[in-house]
Amino acid sequence: MLLPFLFALQATVARGPAPPPDALPSASASRSVPAPTANSATAALATTAPVLDGKDDDALWRDAPAITQFRQHDPVEDGDPRYRTEARVGYDARYLYVFVRAFDPAPDSVMAFLSRRDARTQSDYIHLMVDAYHDRRTAFRFSVNPLGVKRDFYLSGDGDEDASWDGVWEVATAVDSLGWTAEYRIPFGQLRFPEAPSHTFGFAIWREIARYNERISWPLYRRSRTGLVSQFGDVSGFDGITAPRRLEVLPYSVATNAPRPVGNAFERQQDFAFGADVKYGLTSNLTLDGTVNPDFGQVEADPAVLNLTAFEQFFQERRPFFLEGAGIFSFDAQGGDGDVSNALFYSRRVGRGPQLSGRYYDQDNPSNSTILGAAKLTGRTAGGLNVGFLDAVTQREQGALGRTIEPQSNYLVTRLQQDFKGGNSGVGMMLTATNRSLDDDSRAYLRESAYAFGIDARHRFRGNNYEVRGSAVASRVAGSASSILATQRSAVHFYQRPDSRLTVDSNATSLDGSRVNLSLGKTGGGVVRFQTGVSETSAGYEINDAGFLPRADERSQYTWVGLQFQKPTKYYRRANININQWNGWNTEGLHLNSGGNININGELPNQWFVYTGFNLNGIGTGFDDRASRGGPALRRNQRRNTWFGVQSDRRKPTSFTMQGFVVFKDVSGSKEWGIDPSVNFRVASRVQAEVGMHLSAETNDAQWYDNVTDGSGTHYTFAHLDQRTSAITTRLDFTLTPTLSFQLYAQPFITAGDYSDHRELADPRAARYADRFRPYTGAPLEDFNFKQFRSNSVVRWEYRPGSVLFFVWQQGRGQGDRNAGDFNLGRDYGDLFKSRSDNTFLIKGSYWFSL
Repeated sequence: MLLPFLFALQATVARGPAPPPDALPSASASRSVPAPTANSATAALATTAPVLDGKDDDALWRDAPAITQFRQHDPVEDGDPRYRTEARVGYDARYLYVFVRAFDPAPDSVMAFLSRRDARTQSDYIHLMVDAYHDRRTAFRFSVNPLGVKRDFYLSGDGDEDASWDGVWEVATAVDSLGWTAEYRIPFGQLRFPEAPSHTFGFAIWREIARYNERISWPLYRRSRTGLVSQFGDVSGFDGITAPRRLEVLPYSVATNAPRPVGNAFERQQDFAFGADVKYGLTSNLTLDGTVNPDFGQVEADPAVLNLTAFEQFFQERRPFFLEGAGIFSFDAQGGDGDVSNALFYSRRVGRGPQLSGRYYDQDNPSNSTILGAAKLTGRTAGGLNVGFLDAVTQREQGALGRTIEPQSNYLVTRLQQDFKGGNSGVGMMLTATNRSLDDDSRAYLRESAYAFGIDARHRFRGNNYEVRGSAVASRVAGSASSILATQRSAVHFYQRPDSRLTVDSNATSLDGSRVNLSLGKTGGGVVRFQTGVSETSAGYEINDAGFLPRADERSQYTWVGLQFQKPTKYYRRANININQWNGWNTEGLHLNSGGNININGELPNQWFVYTGFNLNGIGTGFDDRASRGGPALRRNQRRNTWFGVQSDRRKPTSFTMQGFVVFKDVSGSKEWGIDPSVNFRVASRVQAEVGMHLSAETNDAQWYDNVTDGSGTHYTFAHLDQRTSAITTRLDFTLTPTLSFQLYAQPFITAGDYSDHRELADPRAARYADRFRPYTGAPLEDFNFKQFRSNSVVRWEYRPGSVLFFVWQQGRGQGDRNAGDFNLGRDYGDLFKSRSDNTFLIKGSYWFSL
């Protein structure tokens, strides 16, 4: 009954009248507006604000000259567009106005589907992109489809998209006999630009014609060149405008009903919370964001996973406060090799799960630390300095008998980047600091402080088609001797390896380290692209208090060469061939791995996507110094694997994706395969659904099991593992209006493992695989059968611009106490849904206002 009520209420919200324009200097009103060119235009002053109705009958649109020099950029770069497009730009003291007409001889064939905000569908789109700084590096993107569904992004780094940014702006669309239109009204308060008597904005307008998968742009966007924002055109003539000192306040309240364990039973518990988000423009181009007692109950849950590796599992950030503007806090510590998990700042550390929850276990322990408040300052100065500053405080969390399971902690991140040569070169620095208020419960186990400081630089040359990058980072952690001892022995470092020259210092109260990398690449121009790089991470490098680092003590080298065929032929619309190679060593020179792959991917003329590849790992003699979890390095087996995938035409009401992989049997008999089919359904324009399944089977003859120390020494034990895994992921979107939607996410997950052939290391570097192990007769092996279900159902209603009401139902189930080692798909899914469910209900309301 809730959705019909909200739909009726939404229908009562009428569009308000156009606000009157503020007065601008009279000199601006009398100027003549030059005709647009292929890459420049001039904005017209609005003496009367246009009515936002998707029609071009206002005086502004009659007077503003039309931008008509649109060109096709996909699939043909600099091709003639299929249909004509026109755009006009205007402004007054408060707003930027843009009107776009997308001509189409068959308006009834225009593709348009309803969805929640920021969700992409197979619709026609108009994309308006504005670089108000005019720095050729950053911009805001405002997108809309013919039904008025909005998407918006913040662009940084000359094209990196941040989809979490949600501006407060308006657009009206209409489908008529000539095609369709989009009429924008964007407050200057949502843009950032320096104080000046006159402004020129970087500007780009794109159009997508979905039924032909064609993209058109002004000015022409060349996919063969590096960058996006740097290819924008110029719109000048914004005279006498000022960016207001924005003060936006978003107070919210949350009511939660959730189960709470009491003894051997569960009771329902009601909780009420209040908080607020604040956004304030300190200057015209520096913005302060703050949050007090933030709540993220509407955020989709993480996918289920059972991690049997030595390394921490990496999860993507999903919380809006930390997602918005995240690009400014990125740091090129990866060396360009695509390892996104090696991050100097990993925002999931803020509000992390209590680290001592297992040591002081209580069934009522919280799953996450409470964030008391956070603030961040972001922006760019007129001199090209990008500024990012974040500070957050989390409260002390208590477990059994009031023991500390997570101390009160402070997280500080500072990022500065100075651009030169129109954004083609730059240098930067980044500082992260974590400080904890430790007590007797936590001092022996947790580090008291952690700092990391890095510098980076980049430079494009030879027509901006080549780029060199480099960075250097130093880290230092400090705490009690026992906490630093635990750091040295952790999976990131493993100082205790018996065949290593590293030594454990049990008296140390600090640990220092560093990381450096350098890369060179060709990123644009012609068919050939490449990138090559080297990096080194010292054994003591540690950034996991504020960042994410799977392992230290590593040297690496990699090269990628790609061939990109962008010109359509009768065989493909686009195609790519990639060749990769890599080498790795630890800092003592022990060869860890060498490998390479070749892969191809492309879009066919029928708009199906296909890809496949072949991978070879373990070329030459290499060793895994993490396999025995602090024991001696184990010789690697050479492994070969292939992967493949196909995706059908997404324009159809029903489409599918099929992808999979095969790891071929190696000398130990280890092998693996997996498939991931999924089907997408689209019912009319309001309902979209996706159902996907994962099924995999792995045989690992050298799965680490345990390290056991007794009177004869330490036994590094392994076992043969047969593991089967299955998951079904369902997503459903039901959109009643562009501002009212229902979204469902649900995923049951099952994995079962059967251990056998318990062994320990004998001669781990032996050439013959059988000589590396000997039987072990210690404690019996324990199999597993782990099941988990997570779902999230959300009704989202944006009842006025920027103000949202959420109704959320979350359900979780888990089971691991039966059928250990035995995988039976039907039985296990049945048992999972018969297990006890935890149901949480949440209502969250926010009200946006600006002063």
